[in-house]
Amino acid sequence: MTSSQASTPTVFDVQRIRADFPLLARRVHDKPLVYFDNANTSQKPLSVIEAVDNHYREHNANVARAVHQLGEEATAAYESARDRLARFLNAPSRNEVILTTGTTQSINLVAYSYALPQLKPGDSILTTVMEHHANIVPWQLVAARSGATVKAAPIDQRGELIVEKYVELLTPEVKLACVTHVSNVLGTVNPVREIARECRKRGIPLLVDGSQAAPHRPVDVQALGCDFYAVTGHKMLGPTGTGALWAKREHLEAMPPFFGGGEMIREVRFSGTTFAAPPHKFEAGTPNIAGFVGLSAAIDYYASVGFEAIHAWEQQLLHYATERLREVPGLRIIGEAAEKEPVISFLLEGAQATDLATLLDLQGVAVRSGHHCAHPLMQFYGVPATLRVSLAFYNTREEIDAFVVALLKVRKLLL
Repeated sequence: MTSSQASTPTVFDVQRIRADFPLLARRVHDKPLVYFDNANTSQKPLSVIEAVDNHYREHNANVARAVHQLGEEATAAYESARDRLARFLNAPSRNEVILTTGTTQSINLVAYSYALPQLKPGDSILTTVMEHHANIVPWQLVAARSGATVKAAPIDQRGELIVEKYVELLTPEVKLACVTHVSNVLGTVNPVREIARECRKRGIPLLVDGSQAAPHRPVDVQALGCDFYAVTGHKMLGPTGTGALWAKREHLEAMPPFFGGGEMIREVRFSGTTFAAPPHKFEAGTPNIAGFVGLSAAIDYYASVGFEAIHAWEQQLLHYATERLREVPGLRIIGEAAEKEPVISFLLEGAQATDLATLLDLQGVAVRSGHHCAHPLMQFYGVPATLRVSLAFYNTREEIDAFVVALLKVRKLLL
């Protein structure tokens, strides 16, 4: 199907939305910016930028350390982010939401505070071939210290998890199962509810990497049935250095702190320390207060647009971009799962991904090239790298057309 034959999209006022994102008006190399690197980091609406600016101009102080007005305002703003994240994830309690720097810290917290204390030789942790390194390397580190092993469930050539194989690997020695909700390379949406159900049957806790899901679809941790769920703020319109870990209360109460310092204690004596209750026992030191103020504004922005509208528009963009890319001679899409979020990885015959990305940048098109922190997945497909296009709800069909024009121009230069 050609671009002219593509179905007419549902009405979605994307131009009004784009006006909320200042950076989208930039020119790069004297060409209009086409920003297709959203899986790496999203752009920020003006409301987020202004929230951070206003915090530093009007409310800057440390949290939970002062009874003066500024301290109380900063604390209220910081804790408001926890409330919003709890609602965003449909957590049963705000006290089950740990504020972190992002998914990487969240997973490391579970690795060192939950997994390591109970792992022993002969135990194992189950993950999958399609995981980001953040959902592989921490498990390898704690496995090496404990004598446990890490095993990975396979995928098929379409980029879909072979669920029956995953379930077969849920053997008694597995002490923790892990899976990404959405692949950062393939866009594949994994059947988390089904996996969680099988884990519960066997008494195995499940951790879900939600970095690539939270920007595109509503997340309901209670409906999913997992034990841990991690998100990253800078991928969901918020500032860098923000994110969260949701965990079931019984796990948080049993877990020792991962970091030690101020604000995570009740009393410190040289004879021993009594720690604060969750969530604060996992939040040592001064946090990224302004960042979480911005993340609060980002969550509010999602609410103003609505995930139903976001998902519908992004699916139209995904289908349109896929159709247009299939028109490019010699192009091979990597991973074509039946259910995807708006991420497309591909190769172009005779051209290296890095060269393509560099030349596309000169045309004003920002895409990602490389292994995308997913070496095992690259090894599965037998490629060193791919080019990745990742879309967001503020992108347009016209940008996709401009990207394809640029790609065809670059292809002529390289081939």
